[in-house]
Amino acid sequence: MLTSSNRLLRLLSLLQTRRHWAGGELAQTLEVHPRTLRRDIDRLRELGYPIQASSGVAGGYAFRAGHALPPLLLDDDEALTVAITLRTAATGTVGGIEEAALRALVKLEQVMPSRLRHKMDALRSALVPLARHTPLVDAGLLAALAAACRDQLRVSFGYTDGRGQASTREVEPQGLAHTGWRWYLVAWDPARDDWRTFRLDRIAGQVTPGAHFRPRPPPDGGDLRGYVARSVGQAPNAEDARVILHAPRAAMAARIPPWAGELDALDDGRCLLRCAGQSPDMLAYWLMTLDVEFDVLAPAALAQRLRQAGERVDRMLQRRAARDEGL
Repeated sequence: MLTSSNRLLRLLSLLQTRRHWAGGELAQTLEVHPRTLRRDIDRLRELGYPIQASSGVAGGYAFRAGHALPPLLLDDDEALTVAITLRTAATGTVGGIEEAALRALVKLEQVMPSRLRHKMDALRSALVPLARHTPLVDAGLLAALAAACRDQLRVSFGYTDGRGQASTREVEPQGLAHTGWRWYLVAWDPARDDWRTFRLDRIAGQVTPGAHFRPRPPPDGGDLRGYVARSVGQAPNAEDARVILHAPRAAMAARIPPWAGELDALDDGRCLLRCAGQSPDMLAYWLMTLDVEFDVLAPAALAQRLRQAGERVDRMLQRRAARDEGL
């Protein structure tokens, strides 16, 4: 038989694993009498946990949203994950949450058992934050856009595009995506009758919510991150690229995400990479970082970029050889 305090923790953990528990089943799982279960439920309510009870044949207990945040019950992995996330948030790309993240982290670490505190100390000493070179995004802006996506509300805002042209946009927000460098809003733009991506650091002023809109199927089957990656990486009027990679398709598929290009096996040691709408400059850099032999079939502009890059490298090596001979 569990002690009273351990039984409360066990009950709280069980209630968080399902949307609804039948009273008899919950009492049987805890190996207690239904009256004991009712007393334990009342104790959790006194602590602030919003547990609702229903009667009848399908009666039971369920967690519901409350008016205040009660104490949280976290296992070891969850506590470490939250702590790492808070530490990252304190120096991340979302502005306005640094102080709150640090306060929450201090509270969490104060109540951590020693075994978890030792792990956090090791992580703190090992993780070295790098200087941030990405634009900050206001937490209030993120919250406002996320709420509009959830509630399916049109939003209007001031926006400055990549050419520096300012405009007012009214869109139907679908979702938010973070590429690792910047935050983007994916939205349907009625004025252009098409999907668009908007960099959040280019949104100026307040986001004004408007009327409800009828949801539509999201782009790329809901893969917003892939859609954003393709949208921001595509160059206007760029030709499709076809490149033979001298490596098995399986090896390249493990390194090249599906949204970056399509891979077709040619034989056991080669595959064909097809990329749509990418700039030659970006592709030239990317192909060099793959560290595999390759042959460019198209476009000619890509082969020209690589030829120019190779000539620059060759001149650099010649200068280095001349310096070495002069020593």
